[in-house]
Amino acid sequence: MRKIFLALSIATIALGAVQASAGTLINGAGATFPYPLYSKWAYEYAKKTGMNMNYQSIGSGGGIKQIKAKTVDFGASDAPLFVKDLEESGLIQFPAAIGGVVPVVNLKGVKPGQIKLTPEVLADIYLGKITKWNDKRLSELNPGVEFPEDSITVVHRSDGSGTTWIFTNYLDKVSREWHDKAGFGTAVNWPAGVGGKGNEGVATYVKRIKNTIGYVEYAYALQNKLTHTRMQNREKAFVEPSIESFMSAASGADWKNTPGFAVVLTDQPGKNSWPIAGATFILVHKNATKCENTMAVLEFFDWAYENGSEMAKALDYVPIPKSVYQVMEESWAANINCSGAPLWKK
Repeated sequence: MRKIFLALSIATIALGAVQASAGTLINGAGATFPYPLYSKWAYEYAKKTGMNMNYQSIGSGGGIKQIKAKTVDFGASDAPLFVKDLEESGLIQFPAAIGGVVPVVNLKGVKPGQIKLTPEVLADIYLGKITKWNDKRLSELNPGVEFPEDSITVVHRSDGSGTTWIFTNYLDKVSREWHDKAGFGTAVNWPAGVGGKGNEGVATYVKRIKNTIGYVEYAYALQNKLTHTRMQNREKAFVEPSIESFMSAASGADWKNTPGFAVVLTDQPGKNSWPIAGATFILVHKNATKCENTMAVLEFFDWAYENGSEMAKALDYVPIPKSVYQVMEESWAANINCSGAPLWKK
């Protein structure tokens, strides 16, 4: 279990408002998808130390369970919770950043971006219908690539995962057979393959085992020097994963009018759009029981919204635009309370 330790500096606020003491420990848990970004934000924010925050990169499913159980101060999930679940659990969610999930392979002699995949071919690989790398459909799609005769080893997540939610939500949209057999969620009944825990686990499997295919958040592909594929999007264009293609996928998102801010960014229109994009979310309780802890969480993400954009871009995440995070902070003021009074004021 990986942890991030950082210090939170709480700004001086008006008399009578909640303040966090220097000894407060903020606990969060959840998605591995944004771990590289949270780690970078944590490092930079730690330079302004004063308070510690412990983030456990355990997967979105674990983060959702822990915030619902009130064992952490915030949960992190790449799978958006929809209004009914948010209301039943007394939670509010807001996006921290946007990124992309990318198929990655370990094939001798193949360079990043050299292999092209269509939605149908990707789905059939994960359905266990395409089992050999030299399958006719792969060869015809990629003339000039010398595929081995070996079997394809499919790698997926073994834990409850928002990365899996994004990936399977995409497959569910583009493949009727996938929809009928597996559907989408933080965990599904995988038709084929072996499981790795976390983005880290999948990346490790693909890196160490020949003839594999897996899916990870793009930053993990870069950090582990994995070979990503190109993907055909809904406009039939083959695109590379990049901050530009993630931004294109996110360009039409209507945060303000989407209930619960549960925006889904898979299979979006646009010639340059990466088809397997998604937001990563933070979850906190509307009625804070540890007010200074919740305040510290909001202060940290307020700082990240205002100061973390370039760090996000450097790691190939799309930062939340100012017009959007202003809406998010308005929702904090309207919905997050301490002893019946609004907690967030700025």
